[in-house]
Amino acid sequence: MGRCREADSLGLRFSNAARKTRGLILHWFRTRDPGYNICEAAVARLFRGGVFRRVKQHIPNSAVIKFAAMRKRCSSRFEREARKCGWQRIAGLDEVGRGCLFGEVVAAAVILDPKRRIAGLDDSKKLSAARREILAMRIREHALAWAVADVDARRIDAWNIYQASRQAMAEALRGLSISPDYLLLDAMQLDVPIEQKSLIHGDALSISIAAASIIAKVERDRRMIEWDRIYPHYGLAQHKGYATPEHLAALRAHGPTPHHRFSFAPVRDASCWAAGATQVALPLSTLENS
Repeated sequence: MGRCREADSLGLRFSNAARKTRGLILHWFRTRDPGYNICEAAVARLFRGGVFRRVKQHIPNSAVIKFAAMRKRCSSRFEREARKCGWQRIAGLDEVGRGCLFGEVVAAAVILDPKRRIAGLDDSKKLSAARREILAMRIREHALAWAVADVDARRIDAWNIYQASRQAMAEALRGLSISPDYLLLDAMQLDVPIEQKSLIHGDALSISIAAASIIAKVERDRRMIEWDRIYPHYGLAQHKGYATPEHLAALRAHGPTPHHRFSFAPVRDASCWAAGATQVALPLSTLENS
C-alpha cells in the first residue's frame, strides 16, 4: 500500500483504455530509481483514477524516448500482420557485405516456422560471433526453408553494389525449397511477382529479416576465414573485408588481390601507380627565368 500511496501522491491519473501508457508508467518508475520496483497493483490503482492528467510534468522526455525504443525491438509483428491478410509463406531476405572492399556480397532468404519460436533473433550486427553461430544452427534446423546466394567482386564492379545486392537476394529467393507468397526485405525492392514489404532497418524489426541477416553473416564470415588462408597479409579473418585502418594499410603495402572490388575508391586508389604521389612546387625564380 505504501508504494500505491506514493504513486497516487504524484497526481497521475490515467484512462483504463491507455494500455501503452501503462507500460510507460512502469518504465518511468524503473528508470526513476533502479532499486524501485513498482507493483502491478500500484499501476492498476493509477488507472482506476479514470482521468489522464499531468503526465508530462512527471515523466521526463528521456523516459518516453527509451520507452519508444523498447517498442521497436525485433519481433514477429510484421509477420503476424501479413498472416492476418492471408499470406502464409512469409520469407525474410537480407544481405551482408555491401560496404566491404573484398569478396562477394552474400544474401539469404529464410521462411520461419510460426510454430517454432527461435528466441534471440535480432540484427546480426548486434550479436557476437558465437551467438550468431548458435542462432544460425537453430534457424537451419527449425526454419521451413532457407537459402544462401552470392555475387562476386567482378560482378559487383560490373553492376554496382546496389544491383549486385538485389541480384544476390533474387538468387537466394529462387533457391528456397518452398515458394513464398510474401516477402519482408531490409530497405530493398525486388522485381518479382510476389507481394513484398520493405522496412528501413528491417533486420532490427522483423525476426524473418533478422534470421536472414544472421544466416548471411555467418556464411560470409566463414568464407572470409577461408580467404584469409589464401591471402594472409590482409587480415581478412579479423575485419571480414571491411575498410579498417589495417585493411587499408595492407592494400597500400601489397596492392589489391583479384577478389578486391576495384569499383570502390580505396581499392582503386591502391591499384593506381600514381596513388599517393606528390608534386613539388617549382621556385618562382625558376619559372621567371624560363
